[in-house]
Amino acid sequence: MRKPLIYISRKIPSDVLEPYQNQFQFRMWQKEDPVPRSTLLQEIEEAEGLFCTLTEKIDRELLQKATNLKVVANMAVGFDNINVELAKEHGVIVTNTPDVLTETTADLGFALLMATARRVVEANNFIKNNRWDNWAPFLLAGSDIHHKTIGIVGMGRIGEAVAKRAKGFDMPILYHNRTRKLEAEKKLGATYVSFDDLLEKSDFVVSVVPLTEETNQLFNEAAFQKMKDSAIFVNISRGRTVDEEALIHALETKQLKAAGLDVFVNEPIKGEHPLMKLDNVVCLPHIGSASMETRTKMIELCLENISGVLLGTGPKTPIN
Repeated sequence: MRKPLIYISRKIPSDVLEPYQNQFQFRMWQKEDPVPRSTLLQEIEEAEGLFCTLTEKIDRELLQKATNLKVVANMAVGFDNINVELAKEHGVIVTNTPDVLTETTADLGFALLMATARRVVEANNFIKNNRWDNWAPFLLAGSDIHHKTIGIVGMGRIGEAVAKRAKGFDMPILYHNRTRKLEAEKKLGATYVSFDDLLEKSDFVVSVVPLTEETNQLFNEAAFQKMKDSAIFVNISRGRTVDEEALIHALETKQLKAAGLDVFVNEPIKGEHPLMKLDNVVCLPHIGSASMETRTKMIELCLENISGVLLGTGPKTPIN
């Protein structure tokens, strides 16, 4: 009897597949680079399960070729790379990997906030470039974090985890969300405010929103104009929640003090990107969940979701 075929669009450790070898057959793209679109379209014709990442577009063209496909497991919390409604029409279950990356992503978000505020990367490069000749009272002086107001846009799991860390720094916590989170307010001492109030009052503005039609370029010229000129903007959500040209202008004109970014409109970016040329910006290569422990858990959850669908026990974290 033929085993169901699962296609894996990125190279992952083969040992995580061992518990499933008796039930499924696997094909895997064996390079670190994203699978070419043409290869994916060819492989999907036979696959019952697809293990994919944010770089793969699960759209009409792919779903029309995927006549055997029953489940797509996205190795991410976000799923803006997948046409979820169309997948449902084709009878394909879509899953993601929430919860397992919450704390790790919040760690990275707060590390990015701290590195940007205290000019950590800039200071490291200062020494590497042999520019440290003496001590001076305001040499590479940054911004305090403790007791400063943090504004969190998007109070989901990761937003709450960021707020929990901010509480340890005695930071007043403002948040804006589609709906109020009364339990979070009680537990974290967070205050619900309008988006405009959050922008105007916060010393740190952290974006943790999912990418939707409403949040596309939510942080635009008008938003940056409302923020303090001493404010620092941190984005650990999706690049397209930001109008990058407006952000660059705000940073160049000192309308904003600094920015810490883990995501960008078009990824990957290169060294010649305008944001990389600004001293008041810290850029990271979309590594929010990139710890060994968490990435392993994300892979395991994807495989559990696929297995649950194909064996009839059901997925753990379905989207549709």
